[in-house]
Amino acid sequence: MKKTFTLLAFAGICVALTSCGAKEEEKNIEAPAGMVALDLSSHGKQFSIFVPDTTTEKLEVVEQSWGALEIKVGKHFNISITEDPGDITLMKSDIKSNDVNIFKSYITDEPETIMWESAITVPEFHFYTIQKASGNTYVIKDVISADGTPSNKEQIQKMLDSAKKLVEKPKPNA
Repeated sequence: MKKTFTLLAFAGICVALTSCGAKEEEKNIEAPAGMVALDLSSHGKQFSIFVPDTTTEKLEVVEQSWGALEIKVGKHFNISITEDPGDITLMKSDIKSNDVNIFKSYITDEPETIMWESAITVPEFHFYTIQKASGNTYVIKDVISADGTPSNKEQIQKMLDSAKKLVEKPKPNA
């Protein structure tokens, strides 16, 4: 009887320690203020991305036919994620050669990330970043809203910050 009790107690302690470890690992993923982690594994992406609090604004996740995953929360958070190696040099060339949306300046110019100001009639801001997660490379960029209203600098910065803080999921055991 004593051996059975000891064995059960030991098993209980092992289970408790394993559970605590998993919870502690989840606690380390802290969303920035006003943001929540959105798990994209159901869309074939083994990571989470931070999006604005979805209890106050409507969340839409759409898988486009060309392979992009578009995430929209409310009116001021709209990004596109594609599994793609990306090309920052080509993107810079496209931005500077645009005769309609005239390039003004780079706000951020890093090897894998750019944020820039341009204008058609009013100033607008955009970003393009190449990020790696779970062994894959993704291009994440802003999407212009359906009504054509450009995002302001703070809104674009919030989307860019989110794109640069992907939280990788552990690979499932085979």
